Amino acid sequence: MRFPSVNGPAFTAAHASSYVEGTSRKVPGLAALHRMTSMLVAERAPVQARVLVLGAGGGMELKALADENSDWSFCGIDPSADMLRVAEQTVGPHLPRVHLQQGYIGAAPEGPFDAAVCLLTLHFVGRAQRLDTLEQIRHRLVPGAPFVVAHISFPQSEPERSTWIARHVAFGGTASGEAESARQAIATKLSVLSPEEDEAVLRKAGFSDVRLFYAAMTFRGWVGYA
Repeated sequence: MRFPSVNGPAFTAAHASSYVEGTSRKVPGLAALHRMTSMLVAERAPVQARVLVLGAGGGMELKALADENSDWSFCGIDPSADMLRVAEQTVGPHLPRVHLQQGYIGAAPEGPFDAAVCLLTLHFVGRAQRLDTLEQIRHRLVPGAPFVVAHISFPQSEPERSTWIARHVAFGGTASGEAESARQAIATKLSVLSPEEDEAVLRKAGFSDVRLFYAAMTFRGWVGYA
């Protein structure tokens, strides 16, 4: 599988068509992650919150958040037009409350937004762009607004790194004949930080009270405040 990055190609139509099914299989407790995200945002956001969603292609988190919060409106950003078309189909009747925009975080409206969400996205963003991406999200939030983020994050020293990559591939149900190429793709195409590095860059970007709320195999999730 060829992975996109902030400077690389976006998901193609072929990737988009299989994304929803594949993600549900590969991410432990995905429905629970969406529910926790909704709860954490709702703790601080107003009833009629405007929510920025970075990496909104596929639309799964948009649908989950919209299902539980009928007065929220959303701005979803994603570099892939194909993935945004999938998102349109996924959100269904919620589409009037959802503005979808193709591009990276720099293309997002200035806001201010009452909350931001970035799920299963930052491991596609290179190390050199990670801090800038997070700073641009914070810049678009009202003071004190919650930011919920979750992505692949595991130790980067060997032999732990290789062990966690193998676990990630095994959990995803990759066929034995494709396991080695999948391990190589994750090792070379994704931009994965250790949990400690992830927390540090969130704080450096200006988020306060950063707390881990989700940990499942190779995935970690944090909440912080602008």
